[in-house]
Amino acid sequence: MTDTEIALIVGAGGGLSASLGRRFARGGVKVALAARDAAKLSGLCEETGATAYSCDASDPAAVADLFSSVTSDLGEPDIAVYNASNRARGPVTDLDPEAVLTAIKISCFGGFLVAQQAAKQMVARGNGAIFFTGASAGVKGFANSSSFAMGKFGLRGLAQALARELHPQNIHIGHFVIDGGILRAGDPRGDRGPEGMLNPDSIADSYYQFWRQPRDSWAWELELRPWVEKF
Repeated sequence: MTDTEIALIVGAGGGLSASLGRRFARGGVKVALAARDAAKLSGLCEETGATAYSCDASDPAAVADLFSSVTSDLGEPDIAVYNASNRARGPVTDLDPEAVLTAIKISCFGGFLVAQQAAKQMVARGNGAIFFTGASAGVKGFANSSSFAMGKFGLRGLAQALARELHPQNIHIGHFVIDGGILRAGDPRGDRGPEGMLNPDSIADSYYQFWRQPRDSWAWELELRPWVEKF
């Protein structure tokens, strides 16, 4: 093992997680990417030198195995980012309970599992960071989006509780309220204008800067939105 810092991004794919992988790699950080389908990450791994792992983030055994594999291959993560989410859309009267349960397990319970495994390593060594990708749905619930609100409210509560528990143990907790659409190639919402949506590279810069905050001025939460977004 080397002294190189290691970042683990769980719920990796295109968009924000890809931008995070690029940003960490550009900072000299060794990147591990985890997704249900690791094969889809091959291009990003080639680009960034990252290592991909298959993992169901809502499965306790799979998450434990993920941390064991990353630690064996690269070393203990210095920062773990939970970026996975899921939702069941529609009126509450029409929602399939099993689909709602799956959504909550991926959006919230998986965040707990990743945080627990990360904290076990970080508390023992006395340092680290655990970041969570939230949403405006974690601050205000929207109609026909109850499952997403439950998952993201829960994730925010987890982050707030962990900040109070783990900041005094030198483990930086970050929760990011992404309040607005994240721009993707071909997104029809691109007609909002060049700055009408969040650029994933800009979000990734904010995560990286948050990670580098001095310990005498740690924040636990950051809201990000385009300057034209109403809130």
